[in-house]
Amino acid sequence: MAQLLLQLPPTSYVFPGTAIEGHSSIVKIEQFFADAKTGSLPAFAIIDPDFGRSSGEDPQNVVHAEVFAASVVQAVMDSPAWPRTLLVWTFDEGGGYYDHVPPPPAVAPDDIPPLQLPMYDGFARYGFRVPAVVVSPWSRPDHVTSVVHDHTSILAMVERKWNLPALTHRDAAAADLTDFFDLSQRAFAKPPTLATPLAGPGQLACEKTGPGQIPPAGSVTPG
Repeated sequence: MAQLLLQLPPTSYVFPGTAIEGHSSIVKIEQFFADAKTGSLPAFAIIDPDFGRSSGEDPQNVVHAEVFAASVVQAVMDSPAWPRTLLVWTFDEGGGYYDHVPPPPAVAPDDIPPLQLPMYDGFARYGFRVPAVVVSPWSRPDHVTSVVHDHTSILAMVERKWNLPALTHRDAAAADLTDFFDLSQRAFAKPPTLATPLAGPGQLACEKTGPGQIPPAGSVTPG
């Protein structure tokens, strides 16, 4: 796999401004679609949506997030680079704000304590579960992994692919993404047909400006 593509939270937020300001590798999304079409995608890329419209966050209409995600997945599958590409589509908390499973303990990334007392155990705990989809010709059909992964599993995959050292104790201990693949055969050498997102007038009729009521009126019965 020559390319590794990610859909993540607003990546530019985690870098100091001077680290990426004016950097030639920070390009508009149109450049991604152009590179996908010509098969000239970079070896590694992080793809961000329009966080004001298509990130799936409240109060946005999730239809726009679905349309954007589908456009990225389709561009990768249509690309001449598809046979050697891995797309990881994941979220921060955009896939939901509630999880009935308590976040389990995790390996702390280092020995540096947080500046303020956190809700849990410093950094030695995972967050709530979030959706993730691994898109590749080598993906296992109908596969749902039972391996515990976290966002640093993506780092672990990058480090394995390019023989790089771990950045922290957390990614050193993380399971990479190889359990998603069957490298003996390309089950999706011919890309599957992607479902068309529902983006008709009915789905767009709920457009709103500003957050809605949480929980929605009538959704909770007084006890």
